[in-house]
Order: sequence, then structure tokens, then C-alpha cells
Amino acid sequence: MLKRSLLLSLFLAAGSVQAEQKAPDLEKGKLTAEGICAGCHNPDGNSPLPANPKLAGQIPEYLAKQLTEFKSADGNPPVRVNAVMNGMAMALTDEDVINVAHYFGSQTLQPAVAKNGETIEWGQKLWRAGDATKGLPACAACHGPAGKGLPAQFPRLSGQFAEYTAAQLKAFRAGERANDPAKMMQMIALKMTDKEIEAVSDFIAGLR
Repeated sequence: MLKRSLLLSLFLAAGSVQAEQKAPDLEKGKLTAEGICAGCHNPDGNSPLPANPKLAGQIPEYLAKQLTEFKSADGNPPVRVNAVMNGMAMALTDEDVINVAHYFGSQTLQPAVAKNGETIEWGQKLWRAGDATKGLPACAACHGPAGKGLPAQFPRLSGQFAEYTAAQLKAFRAGERANDPAKMMQMIALKMTDKEIEAVSDFIAGLR
């Protein structure tokens, strides 16, 4: 009897916690996007500039993780350092982060395109198979064959600006970005030359 009462109490407590978790408010997320994010990423997350990533259609959990790690907390520096985004993210509450991440995730991506026909096959090979001779794994192993990503750690890459993807790989390689799980991307990027980075980034831009 005591065991049954304990199980019932635990069940009711779990239900109470779930009830307290609010669903993302996309309308509030839209207001945040229009008021804070639009200058660099456009109101719908389809950035017009290659230096700024496309956020439309991105995995919401991944976006929320990045926004959270751009913020300093408890007197500690932010996990992900970027002069512009560190300031922008500090203006967001935890609720704002969830709302705007889900809002951008709900928008339709207007994908970039591959531009270098001479490296498409090479980029495709790196994406699909990596390079076993240097211990370089396939990008598709974590980001999926179509580049749609995997919540919440691995972002959608397909259709992203080649310039932005290349810049992030080089930042991982240089240790300028270090918020990847278990330093996975840092170790991968260290195995890549500039030419490999540029080839696979261009292929990713045209990946559908």
C-alpha cells in the first residue's frame, strides 16, 4: 500500500512539472526576432549576408543552446565568444531564448547555393565518406545524409552560406570556438586543410 502511494505521489509530481513547462510562444519569438535579431539575420532568419548564418529552419534546441552559451552567467565569461552576439544574447531572458529559437526553427529556409563546380565532387566525398587516410570522419555521420542535423547537438547545415560554414570550421581549428560537445569539431577541423574546408562548405551550401 505504501509503495502504491509513493508511486502515485511521484506520478502526480511529474505531471505537475510537465504542466509548468510552457510551450514556446512563437508570437513572442517573432517580436524578439523583429526587434533584436532582424538587423543581422532578417526577421525570418534568412540572413542576407554570408557573414551571418541563416537561422530559418534550424533545429530549435541547437539555436537555444548557442544563444545560452553566448550569455555570461554567474560572473563567468560566455562559453561561446563573439563580440556582437555576446551583447545581443545578454538582452534575452531564458524564455526569450526558447521562444525565438522555436520561431526561427519554424521559418522556411531560403537556401544558399554551391558556387564552385570544380570542387563539388571533392566536397561531396568529404561530406559522405570523410578521408580515412587522415582519420577524418564523414560529416554526414553526425549531421545526416541530407544535412538536416540531429537535435540538440548537431545543427542543420544544408543550405547554409559556405562562407559562414568555412569560418566556423576555421574557428574550431584555431581554438577560437570551443563550445562543441567533447571537442569533437575541434578535433575534426584540426585534420582539415583550408582547401578541404572550402570544398565541403561549398558542397554544404548546395545540399538539399
